[in-house]
Amino acid sequence: MRMRQSLAQLERALVDEIEQDREQADRLRREVEQRARKRHLEKTHKRGSMRFGLLYLILIATAVLVTVAMFETLYYVMG
Repeated sequence: MRMRQSLAQLERALVDEIEQDREQADRLRREVEQRARKRHLEKTHKRGSMRFGLLYLILIATAVLVTVAMFETLYYVMG
């Protein structure tokens, strides 16, 4: 009787340990997925910011070039 009870306790302890290991593995997997998602979002945001800055500079340069070209053309036409 004592042997059976002790085997039952060992089996139950083993089942509990297996469940804890599975829960820990699931928790770790979720944390890894969260970190990967966060890194991806940060990378996307950084790229978006750089692209916006580049677009801003291109628009300013275009406005300056068009203004210079317009005044040079006006100078040649009037002069």
